[in-house]
Amino acid sequence: MKKIVASNFKATHTRKSTKEFVEDVDSYLKEKEITNDVFIFPASTALDTFKLQENLTIGAQNGYPVKSGSFTGEIGTLHLDEFEINTILIGHSERRHILGESQKDIVIKYNYFKAMGYRIIYCFGEPLEVKNCGITETLGYILEQFDGIDLSYDNLILAYEPVWAIGTGKSATTEDIALIHKKIKKKVNKPLLYGGSVKVCTLQDILEVPNVDGVLVGTASWEVEDFKKMIYIASKMDKDSKKLICSMEG
Repeated sequence: MKKIVASNFKATHTRKSTKEFVEDVDSYLKEKEITNDVFIFPASTALDTFKLQENLTIGAQNGYPVKSGSFTGEIGTLHLDEFEINTILIGHSERRHILGESQKDIVIKYNYFKAMGYRIIYCFGEPLEVKNCGITETLGYILEQFDGIDLSYDNLILAYEPVWAIGTGKSATTEDIALIHKKIKKKVNKPLLYGGSVKVCTLQDILEVPNVDGVLVGTASWEVEDFKKMIYIASKMDKDSKKLICSMEG
C-alpha cells in the first residue's frame, strides 16, 4: 500500500496560516501528481471548507461525543459537519497523559464517532518507565489501550506513538519500531502509522521498516516546506530522493 503522511498541528497555526498551508500542500499534490493519502489535523479554530485533491483530508484533533449541547470548551459533530469533517484523532498521548482522558473516556468517544461513520486514527503508546520494563510489559500496556475498542471497524487507522519519543529529543530506533509494529500487526490487520520525533531525514528509514504504513508527525511537519518534503519522500521511497531532501535541508 502507498505510505500515509499525516500532520498534527496541535496548538499551532492560525486560521490564516492553516489555509495557506493546506492550499500549498493541495497545489503540491496536484503539481507532482502524488496519490498517497495525506492528512492534516488543524486546531479546531482553524477548521474551514476547502476544495481539495481527493487524497488530501482535513481532520479534527478532537471532538466531544455529542452533536451539540452544554459542554463548555468542546466541539461536537454539529461544528464538524459545517466543514464536512469526518476524520478524527482519538487516544493521542497528550489527550491521555496531559489532559487526563481515561480509557473509559476514550472508548465512549471512539464508539460515538464510529457510530457516526468517521474515519478514526486511533493512537496508542507507552511511557519511558514502561518501555524500560521490557517488551512483555510494553506490549501488555499497549494492549490495555485496545480494551473496549472495536479493532474490526472498517474505517480505522492505528498510530503507534511511544510517549517517551514525543517532544523529548529521544528517538526510537528502527529496531524499536520494527518490534512493536510486528507485534501489533500480528494482532490487528489495519494500516499502522508511526509517530514519535519523526524528522525529514529519518522519514525514509522509518517508512522502510516492515509493517510501517505511514507516519503521524507533529513538530517536524509544521513548516509547509518540510511537510512537502515528507510527502515527496513517501511518494518516491528511493535512496536518491532521500539524499536530495537531506541536501536541500543544508
